[in-house]
Amino acid sequence: MKLLYQFGVILTITFLGEIMHVILPFPIPASIYGLLLMLVALATKVVKLSQVKVAGDFLLDIMPPMFIPAGVGLLTAWSDLRDVLVPVVVITFVTTILVMVVTGRVAQYVIVRNAKRAGLEMEGMQAGKGAGE
Repeated sequence: MKLLYQFGVILTITFLGEIMHVILPFPIPASIYGLLLMLVALATKVVKLSQVKVAGDFLLDIMPPMFIPAGVGLLTAWSDLRDVLVPVVVITFVTTILVMVVTGRVAQYVIVRNAKRAGLEMEGMQAGKGAGE
């Protein structure tokens, strides 16, 4: 029953993303609206992680096999893709490297910022402790 409830929460947010896609005039896919809604709901604690964790983990576990039909579809469209294969491979390679670099830089920034905050908190605690003695 817990899993059914969690899938219900995920499907409700996905459906709200579909509604936003129909209503809003922006060329943004409904799935992106759904992801943004889920992010906001989790960040604001409207939806707690425990309310979607088991179903989310299950969906992540079964994600790789879901790409098999898309791969087979690419094989059937090989004659159409042959002409644009080199540009697609180059674009894929460059954007993959770019995403890796940007993700690494953002992660480094967050780690340093959190370390500085933790350091300031520790200094503040030590200063307060010394003043009370």
